[in-house]
This record gives sequence, C-alpha cells and structure tokens, in this order.
Amino acid sequence: MKTTRSLCSCHTPDGAQLVLHEHDGHYFLRIDGVQLMSTTASASEQTMAELACNAVPAAKQRILIGGLGFGFTLRRVLECCAADAIIDVAELLNEVITWNQEHLQSVNGLLLDDQRVRIHLRDVYELLDGKQRYDAILLDVDNSPDALVQTGNARLYNHGGVQRVMAALQPKGRVVYWGSPR
Repeated sequence: MKTTRSLCSCHTPDGAQLVLHEHDGHYFLRIDGVQLMSTTASASEQTMAELACNAVPAAKQRILIGGLGFGFTLRRVLECCAADAIIDVAELLNEVITWNQEHLQSVNGLLLDDQRVRIHLRDVYELLDGKQRYDAILLDVDNSPDALVQTGNARLYNHGGVQRVMAALQPKGRVVYWGSPR
C-alpha cells in the first residue's frame, strides 16, 4: 500500500489549514481536509484557458489569472499566447508560489520562470482596480462564491465584483470563471 505524504502546510488568511499532499506521484491540495485540487485532473483548467485565449488578439496580449494553484491554467495560457504576451498571475498565498517552485517543479513549477509571467503576491481583487486593462481575465478563485480559502473571495462573484472585472477588461475582452458545484 502506498502512503500519502504531507509535504507542507500553511494557514489561509481566514485561518483554515492548507496542506500539500503527495500520493503515488500525484499531488493534492486540501483545505481543512477538503480536496481543493489535484494533479489527477486538469482538463477544466486547460479548457478555461482555451476559452479565454481564443478571444485574445494575437499582438500585445495582456492576461490576468486569478489563482496559481498547480499552474495548469497558466501552462495552457502560455501554450496559447504569443511570445510577447504578458501574463499576470495573482496568488494570495506565498506558500503556494513556493510550493510550485520547490515541490511541483515537475508539474508546472518551472513556468514561473517564463519571461512572460509576472507573479503578484496579492489578492486578485486588488489587481482589478481599473489601472490595468486585460484582454482576458481567468478567475479560478475559491471554486465558487462559497468561499473555502478566503471569505473575501465571494465579492468576485457579486454584482459589484462582476462590474469590477468588466471594468478591467479591454473592449471585446473575455472573462472566464472556473466553478465547482458543491
């Protein structure tokens, strides 16, 4: 029987425990014991990236990804975008960035070194301040309006949050939300 190893953990701003596990070569991220994501399934993140990038003009692309996770969305965005694209990735937890670099290099951790990627250690809501306009915004934040990671994430899904997202889009830009039924 193969064992599940806990590689590292941290606490979210709301005090929940986030744990990175490895089992049989696959990685799992759990929050207070509930599985948040794993390396066993990434098709939805890839589809999300394709839906967003299909609408992006070929030149001078500017894309915002809310949530790094295991980097599957970022990987597909990089595959779909031009060499001169700028991809801003907002990640709330420094530990998630570090875990990608230290434990998940074989998954997608090396993507953080791509010259097109700019990692922002901050809440994606802060980047939606209207100072920068994006061709595409991909929000893989908390799986739904029902917060797991941070209660403040629910504001991305209410009327004011949607208006804020829309104000940060270029004309004819596209926003894609990832969601999970619970």
